[in-house]
Order: sequence, then structure tokens, then C-alpha cells
Amino acid sequence: MMDYKLQILRVKSNFEEMESADETGIHVVDDIDDPEIREVDAQQRQIQAFSVGLEGAGDRKTIGTVIYKSIYTVILSKKFNLLIPFGPLAIFVQKKTNQNGWVFILGLLGIMPLAERLGYTTEQLAFYSGPTLGGLLNATFGNATELIISIYALRTGRIRVVQLSLLGSLLSNLLFVLGIAFFSGGIVRKEQVFNKATAVVDSGLLLMAVMGLLFPASLHSTGTEVHLGVSELALSRVSSCVLLLAYVASIIFQLKNIKHLEGNQHGEILYSDDQDQDQDEEGEAAPEISKWESVIWLGITAAAISILSGYLVDAIEGTSLAWGVPVAFISVILLPIGGNTAAVTTSVMFAMKDKLDVSLGVAIGSSTQISMFIIPFCVVVGWIFGRPVDLNFQLFETATLFMTVLFVAFMMQEGTSNYFKGLMLLFCYVLVAASYFVHEDPSS
Repeated sequence: MMDYKLQILRVKSNFEEMESADETGIHVVDDIDDPEIREVDAQQRQIQAFSVGLEGAGDRKTIGTVIYKSIYTVILSKKFNLLIPFGPLAIFVQKKTNQNGWVFILGLLGIMPLAERLGYTTEQLAFYSGPTLGGLLNATFGNATELIISIYALRTGRIRVVQLSLLGSLLSNLLFVLGIAFFSGGIVRKEQVFNKATAVVDSGLLLMAVMGLLFPASLHSTGTEVHLGVSELALSRVSSCVLLLAYVASIIFQLKNIKHLEGNQHGEILYSDDQDQDQDEEGEAAPEISKWESVIWLGITAAAISILSGYLVDAIEGTSLAWGVPVAFISVILLPIGGNTAAVTTSVMFAMKDKLDVSLGVAIGSSTQISMFIIPFCVVVGWIFGRPVDLNFQLFETATLFMTVLFVAFMMQEGTSNYFKGLMLLFCYVLVAASYFVHEDPSS
């Protein structure tokens, strides 16, 4: 009996040593040769090993859950993304039938949600970058679709497609996107107010860009070049460098004064509503995916747009022949629809929330970036690779852009908007579309 009690005490002391060893991280070696104690110790180790296995399975399950949640948030949660399969379908139709009209339609439908998701992932990544870098990201990837299409067209020698597609993006942003923002905001509220000083600065940048396009076109049309075919290209390259420097200076100015601009432009707008609306806005401002998810999805969407844009550009001329529609109409009016999908949805959403400054930043800011950065950048890239890309958009195209910028500047000079101003902008876009429908591009 005494031996049995001693054995029990010995087992208890052994368990106490094992527990203390687990707490301190020190493994205690049992020097007792009792088989019952060894069996208890083996069972405890099996339980610990099983627990570790469960934890590992939980980690694998967590990774799968994160991947599914990311796919659901970025792709499956939006009904608009149901158009994404039209992109692969366009590639299939091109490979099997070579029907350029159908390839263009399907490719345009497929690239629209990809362009919207590219803007979404850029905004998500901007949450983790701070206001300065976030602003640069939005400025860089805001027109990534147009830039990708332009680079592909430039690489394949379709210089005129580059010019017309970028011109179409400008006209679409200034007239259609801004017009529908004014109209939708005017339906919700009788009159809306936006920052007049910022609008005037953006209008000045747009007029500067138009000046850079107007001089080469006038020089070519009047035939007053000092060196025929050389002076126009040289002037375009010098003007492009000046426009790029001006754009960089504007970005630096905005970044250095970002706190002041945020306080003046958004202070009254963000905090003028009641407390419930403030809570909703704070909820909307939270990121939905992580930083690395944003980077991965940004790369995926950019790669998909790059692939699909090639098929779109290749189908333009065949679509023009199949439909009997001028190339200028397809490039200026139809092609920008894919890249401006995100701009339309964003501008309308913020305009209806009485945040018209954000809508102006989308429409006018995007136009400023295209005219001051992307167009001169394409000229410089063509210069580097030996492509004769110039700023001569031809007289008709330059005239439509000049009148558009003047009209938009006139609409924004009061610092207010209503639904009638939006209607006027939309009617002007219809006039521009009709003019390009009957315009045959001389270079084509």
C-alpha cells in the first residue's frame, strides 16, 4: 500500500514537472521506468501533436478563406463584372472567325469592367500609401487604360489611332462625364457649388495643352514651315517637353499644398451632413482589401487590359470597313467608352452625394492628365523609339477640342452647377459625335 501511494505521488510530481516544462519551454526528461507513467506521457504528446495538426489545418483553411473573400470582393460582388467573360469571348471570336465587328463589340464590353476594377484597386492601394503617394497613384493609374491602348497602338505603328483615341478620351471626359455628373447632381439638388479656384486652374492647364496642339496644326495647315516636315515635328517635341514640365510643376504644387486644399475644398463637404451620414462616409472610406491584395489585383487587371486592348486596336480598321463607319468615329467616340466607365460611375456617385469637387477631379483632372501628360509622353516615347509622333491632330480635330475646352471653361466660371448645365454639356457631346460620324479622316 505504501509503495502504491509512493507511485501515485511520483506520477503527480512527474505531471507537475511536465506542466512547468511546458510553461518555461524546457523539456524535462523522465527517468522513471514505470510503464504506466510512460503511457500517460505518450498520450499527452499525441494530444499535443493532434492540436498542432488542427492549427495547421486551420491556417490552410484561413488562406483559402482569404483568397475566396478577395475574389468575392473584387470580382463577384459587382454585377457589372458579369461583362468580364466577353473579353475572352472576343479573343475566341477573333481566333475562330476573324469577324472584326464582333471582336470590337465584345472586346469593348469586356474591357469596361476591367477598367472600372483597375480604378477600384488603385483607390484601395491609395488607402495604405498616405495622401501624397495615394494622390500620385491615382494620378498615375487614373488613365491607365488609355495609356495601355496608346502604347500598344504606338508600338504597332498606328500613330493616328493614338491621337484619335486620346482626343476621344478628352472629349468624353469634358462633355459626357462632366455633363452627366452635373445632370445627376442637379436632379438631387437644385444647385450645387464647387471650388471655383481649382476649376480655374484646371481650365488654365487645359487651355495650355490646347495651345500646344493648336500651333503644330496651324503650322501644318498654313504651310509656313521653315523646313517642310521637320519644323512641325521639332515644334511638337519641344512643346511636349514644356507640357510635361508644366504638369510635373502642377503635381508638385498640389502635393505641397495638399493639406490646405483638403481643408478648403473638402472640409465643408465632408462634415456638413448629419452624424449618420458622417458614419456612412467613414464606413465607405475604409479599405476593403489588403495592401498586397491591391497590388496583385492591380497587376492582374492591368495585364488583362493590356492583352484585350491589342485585340481592340487591331479590330478598328476592320470594324470600320464592316460597318461602313469612319475610323475617326470609332476611335474618338466608341473606343473611349471602355476607358471612361469608371470615371462615369464615380463622378455620378459623388455628384449625387453633393461632393461635386470630387466629380470635377475625376472629369477635369483626368482630362488634364491626358492633355498635359499622356499625349506629350507618347510624343517623347515615339521620339525615343524613332516614331514620328507629333502634336498635329489635324485642323478639324484641334478645332473641336478648342471649342470644347472653351465651352467647359465658360460653364465652370461661376463655381455652380445645375441639371441644365449638364444637359448643355451632353447636347454638345451629341453634336461632336454627329460631326465625327460624317468626318472622314484624311490620313485614313
